[in-house]
Amino acid sequence: MRKMVILALAIGVFFAAGCGKKQIVVAGKPMTEQYILVEIISQLIQAKTDLQVEQKQAVGGGTSNLHPAILGGEIDIYPEYTGTGWLFVLKEDLIRNPSELYNQVKNRYENDFSLLWLGLYGFNDTYGIAVTREAAERYDIKTYSDLAKNSDNIRFAAEYDFFEREDGYPGLQREYGMDFNDKVELDIGLKYEAIASGQVDAINVFSTDARLKQADLVLLEDDKNYFPSYFAASLVRKQTLAKYPELQGVLEQLTGKISNDEMTQMNYLVEIEKVPAEKVAEDFLRSKGLI
Repeated sequence: MRKMVILALAIGVFFAAGCGKKQIVVAGKPMTEQYILVEIISQLIQAKTDLQVEQKQAVGGGTSNLHPAILGGEIDIYPEYTGTGWLFVLKEDLIRNPSELYNQVKNRYENDFSLLWLGLYGFNDTYGIAVTREAAERYDIKTYSDLAKNSDNIRFAAEYDFFEREDGYPGLQREYGMDFNDKVELDIGLKYEAIASGQVDAINVFSTDARLKQADLVLLEDDKNYFPSYFAASLVRKQTLAKYPELQGVLEQLTGKISNDEMTQMNYLVEIEKVPAEKVAEDFLRSKGLI
């Protein structure tokens, strides 16, 4: 009987220790880039701390569901974009200056939600315009202003609503004076086919799209900051940091570590080359000496 009591106590202690494991939840949106970022965050935390990470990948609805979930404590960390936080969550007017936008959204999130933005990675996944390498070299196009000067020589394609939206083509016309003589309306999935086949010279894109590399396009500089900035960082609950303060230093190791070219390359490897996101994330962390 005494042996049975001792065994029962030992089993109880074992299960209590198991249940007491320090665990945090890292979540992300249903897009290639976020699969990779969740892996980078998770692997870095597990390499640098004794915390166990539970992943919640591809949360449907993106920010619409992730924001309430982090406020409610269902998740601890997720990668977010400054423009999304400011324009979609806080519903504030556009701030053109990227640094000012980051500081404003960071302060508001801490004051309003007790959430911190940590480790601003360095890349900006915003709207953009890309041209063929041949057109960029022929007309010496590096910026939107350069493109505007040569717009009468360029065939430009975008989806229908880009030409209609006030923050799309009409705004670009006002800001830069672009006036493409040849404008083509295409379904969003056909733009890359059109530019790859030589039907057009320029298209609207997302700035870390994997297909930019696949099609060997030149992403132009938005030299007047027309489009909102969407710099990415780790969004984390202050309550989580109070419980596990070591997390802050770990997450801040990602500050400035991912350029637009690097994020585009990682997206390309996962989306086009079909390399598993966990492998791409591990290779990236090792290349930066972080694990």
